[in-house]
Amino acid sequence: MSSNGERRSGPRRLGPTEDERLFSIPLPRERERRFISSDPWRVLRIMGEFVEGFDTLAGVSSGVTFFGSARTKPDDPYYKAATETARILSAAGFSIITGGGPGIMEAANKGASLAGGPSIGLNIELPFEQGTNEYVDTAMHFHYFFVRKTMFVKYSMAFVVFPGGFGTLDEMFEALTLIQTGTIKHFPLVLYGSDYWRGMTDWLRATVAAERKIDPKDLDLFHVTDDPQGAAAEVKRAREKLLAMQQESTETASSRELL
Repeated sequence: MSSNGERRSGPRRLGPTEDERLFSIPLPRERERRFISSDPWRVLRIMGEFVEGFDTLAGVSSGVTFFGSARTKPDDPYYKAATETARILSAAGFSIITGGGPGIMEAANKGASLAGGPSIGLNIELPFEQGTNEYVDTAMHFHYFFVRKTMFVKYSMAFVVFPGGFGTLDEMFEALTLIQTGTIKHFPLVLYGSDYWRGMTDWLRATVAAERKIDPKDLDLFHVTDDPQGAAAEVKRAREKLLAMQQESTETASSRELL
């Protein structure tokens, strides 16, 4: 991020990103290109990114991913709140995961750094350059959005979502879909900033739920707060429930073995 707080973006990269290549329709002459430029070869590269991600993040425990705008400046109240929320969670033994860039991502990684906890940044190749912020101690760089998104979900037990744009909304609604369908369970989604999210939550309640496009109980899948302590408390409660469930499952298994 620059000294005046603007988002750190360099000039556009030369040529398309790997995601752009993946979703582009090849021209007839491009279909004749050699194998290593084709989709079968690209599958191997995608597999390699999955393997590297699983290997690098295998030791992450109690991960919490923070999402939010890369354009948020250090003097913004949301930046300060993200730093404090991450600091509280990091001090409580959580690993803080972000997209590794500026704005809210930088704020959360800063909070983890202040508490001395794991600070993880999963960056992505974009059309415009975006560096990894200085507070990341474990950094990964992905070419494919869907591989990176898998890592966010697999190694997190909660998402904390600060005000952001399309990317933030994409991650938020994908998480809600996974929670709603039972793909991920006991996974709190915390929306920070009631003023920012009010228009969306009102629309979900008054239109989407009212017209039964979702079940009204689906509105309980996320929690809205304006307090770093409150956001952290929601995540801590979820961890306590998960630990209790794991303990109960272990005791049940032990009892069966004794029978």
